[in-house]
Amino acid sequence: VQLQASGGGLVQAGGSLRLTCAASGRTFRSYGWFRQAPGKEREFVAAAVDRGSRKYYKDSVRGRFTISRDNAKNILYLEMTSLKPEDTAVYYCAAGDPIISAVSASEIYKVWGQETLVTVSS
Repeated sequence: VQLQASGGGLVQAGGSLRLTCAASGRTFRSYGWFRQAPGKEREFVAAAVDRGSRKYYKDSVRGRFTISRDNAKNILYLEMTSLKPEDTAVYYCAAGDPIISAVSASEIYKVWGQETLVTVSS
C-alpha cells in the first residue's frame, strides 16, 4: 500500500491550493489529511470515511477546506480556499480503519504518504 501526496506550494493569503493523494493497494475505511507546522504537533485536518460518504473537518478549516475522494481512481483531494498564514505546514495524507470517534487520531492511521509543503504568505 502506498500513498503519493502532491500539490503543495507557495500561495498568498486568501488564495487556493488543491492537494492530491494517489493511493494504491487495498482500500481503507478512512483517508485523511494531517498537517504539522514548525514547532507544533501534527494535527488532524480532514477525513473522508466510508468511500467519502462521511466527511470530518478540523473546526478551523471547516467551510474553507473540502475533502473529496475519487473512488474509481483511488485518489484523495483536499481543496483549500481562503488560505491563511496559519495554514502553513507540511501536509500528509494517511489511510486507516478507525472507528468514527477516532477519525482524527493520527495513531490510528497505518499508512502515510510523503509530506507536501504548503506555505501561505501574508
